[in-house]
Amino acid sequence: MEEAALQNQAELEDKMVDDEFQSLVKAYLATKHRKKVDIITKAFNFAKHAHKGVRRLSGEPYIMHPLAVAKIVCTEIGLGSTSICSALLHDVVEDTDYTVEDIENMFGKKIAQIVDGLTKLSGGVFGDRAQLQAENFKKLLLTMSDDIRVILIKIADRLHNMRTLGAQAPNKRYKIAGETLYIYAPLANRLGLNKIKNELEDLSFKHEHPDEYNTIEGKLAETQAERDSVFDSFTAPIREQLDSLGLNYEIKQRVKTPYSVWNKMQTKHVPFEEVFDILAVRIIFDPKDPKTELNECFDIYVGLCKIYKSHPDRLRDWVSHPKANGYQALHVTLMSNSGEWIEVQIRSRRMNEIAEKGLAAHWKYKDGEKTETSAELELDKWLNTIKEILDDPQPDAMDFLDSIKLNLFASEIFVFTPKGELRTLPAGSTTLDFAFTIHTFVGSHCIGAKVNHKLVAIDYKLQSGDQVEVLTSKTAHPTRQWLSFASTAKAKTKIKAILRREEREAARKGEYMLDDFLRKNNVVKDTIVIDKLCKQHECQKPEDLYTAIGLGNFQLGPVDISSLSEKTDKRWKRLFSFGKKKSKKVDAVDAPEPVDRKKMLSLTDENLRTKYTLSECCRPIPGDDVMGFVDENGHISIHKVQCPDCQKLKSTHGNSILGARWDTSDQALFPVDIFIKGIDTQGLLHQITEVISVLHSANIIRLQVNCKSGIFESTIQMFVHGTKEVKGIISSLKKVRDVKEVTRV
Repeated sequence: MEEAALQNQAELEDKMVDDEFQSLVKAYLATKHRKKVDIITKAFNFAKHAHKGVRRLSGEPYIMHPLAVAKIVCTEIGLGSTSICSALLHDVVEDTDYTVEDIENMFGKKIAQIVDGLTKLSGGVFGDRAQLQAENFKKLLLTMSDDIRVILIKIADRLHNMRTLGAQAPNKRYKIAGETLYIYAPLANRLGLNKIKNELEDLSFKHEHPDEYNTIEGKLAETQAERDSVFDSFTAPIREQLDSLGLNYEIKQRVKTPYSVWNKMQTKHVPFEEVFDILAVRIIFDPKDPKTELNECFDIYVGLCKIYKSHPDRLRDWVSHPKANGYQALHVTLMSNSGEWIEVQIRSRRMNEIAEKGLAAHWKYKDGEKTETSAELELDKWLNTIKEILDDPQPDAMDFLDSIKLNLFASEIFVFTPKGELRTLPAGSTTLDFAFTIHTFVGSHCIGAKVNHKLVAIDYKLQSGDQVEVLTSKTAHPTRQWLSFASTAKAKTKIKAILRREEREAARKGEYMLDDFLRKNNVVKDTIVIDKLCKQHECQKPEDLYTAIGLGNFQLGPVDISSLSEKTDKRWKRLFSFGKKKSKKVDAVDAPEPVDRKKMLSLTDENLRTKYTLSECCRPIPGDDVMGFVDENGHISIHKVQCPDCQKLKSTHGNSILGARWDTSDQALFPVDIFIKGIDTQGLLHQITEVISVLHSANIIRLQVNCKSGIFESTIQMFVHGTKEVKGIISSLKKVRDVKEVTRV
C-alpha cells in the first residue's frame, strides 16, 4: 500500500515538472527570439537527471527551482535561449559531480562561461566573514562586466529564492532578506529591472516586518475603492483629450508598493493616512511614428496642462535625457479637481517595456541597427567605471563594497562641460566627483571649479543643469580630507589609490630614516625596539610608524633613545613563543554558551538581564521586530530589524544573525524617546506631560524643550512596557489641540 502511494506521488511530481517545463516552452515560443526549443529541452533533461532525487527545503523536487528561474529569465527579463539554458543549468556544477568542461562539451562555450560565472557566485553574494563577503561581491561585478547575462540570471535566481523564503530558518531569512535589500534590489534598479526591484524590496519587507507588511497591505486594500473613484474622475477628461489627439493608448493606476509606502512613513515620520502620493497615473501610448514618439510625449503633456494646472517644480524630463539605467518617461504633477497633487507618467509602449524589463528590452527594439542607444552607452560607461575600480588594488574590501553601494541606488543629476557635453552623476555629487569623471589627472589636481561661471570649492554639491569648468593646479594633490568631499565610487577609489601610493613611498622613506637614526645611536633594530617606538608614538603597527616618520608627522630624537633604554616590560615576551604552550582553563561560568542558530532567541526578562543586551543604537522594546547578532566573543546584542547599523550587519555578517522574539512580562520597563512638534501656546507642555504621566501612567526620565518663532519642539524619554503602549501615548498626544506631529525617535 505504502509502495503504491510512493509510486503515485512520484508520477504526480513527474507530471508537475513536465507541466512546468511545457509552460516555460510555451512562454519562450511567445517571444520574438529565435525558436531554439531543442537546446532548451536538452538543457532541461540534463538538469533534471543531474538533480534527480534532490529536494528543496519546501519538499518539492529541486528541478522546480531551475525551471522557475528560467521562466523568470524568459518572461520577466525577456532573455533568449542561451540565458534560459544557463538558468536551467545554473546549479548543476555547484551541486552535482558535473564540471564546467562537461557543460561546455554538451552546450558550447558561451553557456559554459555563464554557468561558470554563476557557480563562482554560489551561496549568495556573501560568505561567512565580512571581508570574504566583499571579495565575493567583487567577483560578482567582475563576472557582470564580462557578460551582463550572469548578473541578470543571478537576480532571477534571487527573486525565486525570495518568493520561496518561508521554508528557511529565521536567521537565514534575515540574512537573505538583508542581502537582497542591500545589494540585489539596487542592482536590479541600476539595470533597469524596475518591476523585479519592487518585488525584491516588497518580499524583503514582508519577511523582515510581517506585521507592518500585512497592516499596510490591508490598508491599501481598504482604500482601493476610494482610489478607484479618484482615478476615474481624474482620468475622464484626460481620456477625452487623448481621444481628440487620435492616439491609441491605455491609462493605468500606479499604486505605491507596501515597501515604498512603509519607507516613506519611516523617512517622513507620518502615518499611512498622511502618505498622499500612493496613487499615480500612467499613460502608455503607441506612437504614430517611432521617430516622433518624443514629440508625442510633449503633445500629451501640453494636452494635460489644458485640463489641469501643473506643479511648476515637478516636471521630470526623462524623455530627452534618459536615466543611466535606460528609463525614459515624462513625469508631470497635476492638481486634481479634489485639491490633491497627482503624478502622471507619460510613456510610449517601447519606453514602458524598457522601464519594466530593462536591458533585454533594449535589444528587442534595436531591429538589427548597429548604433547604440544613449541608455546602452550609459550602461557601458557604468560598466567601464566598475572595471576601473576593480583594476585598483583594494586592501579593504569593505570600503570597496560601501563605495560601490553609493552608486547603485542614487538618483541622478545631469551636468554639462564648458563645451556643452552632458555628464550623468549620482545625486549629491561634488565638484571633485565631476573632476574625476573627466580624468584621474584632472581629479587629483583639482583646486575648485567655475559652476555657471561662479567660483566654487571642491566640496560644492552640484545640481542638475549646472555647467562646470574644473580648475586645476600642479601643486594640488589628494589628502585624507578629500574622501569626505567625494561621493562617487570612482572618485573615492582613485583618491584612496593615490593616498596608498604616497603612503607606501613615505613608509619606505620612513624606514630608511629610522634605520639611519638607530645606526647613528648604536641601537640594534629588532622587534622589541620597533614595538617600543610604536607604543611611544601610538602607532598600531610598524608600517604606520614608518609612514608617520616619512610624512614628517614627528621627528626621532633624544626622547626616543631614552625610552628605548628603559627596562623592558616582561609583557613583550608574549610576542614570542617559548617552549610548549600551556592550555588556558576557561571558567565554565565565563564561557559563552554555544548558540543554536536555527532556534529563535526567547527575549524573557531574565535573559535580557543575563544573556543578551539591548543595543543602544536603536533601543528595541517589546513589540518591535528584532533580531540577534553574535559578536566574535560570543556575546549577543538585540537590534531592531530596521536599525541602520543592522542593515549592514545582515548583509556583511549574515551568519552571525539570529532570529528573536519577545516573551517579556508586563512588569519589565524599557526606555523610549518620543519627538513632539506643534504650535507654541501657553500650557502646551503641561497638557503633554499630563497625557503621558496621568492618562498613561508612564514615568518621564528626561525632557528637552525648544521654542523658536512660535514653534514648539520637544524630545521626551520615558519608560514603557512595549510598542502597544507607545502607540497609545502617540495617539493621545495627537489629540492635543496644538500638537501637529508626534513620532517615536
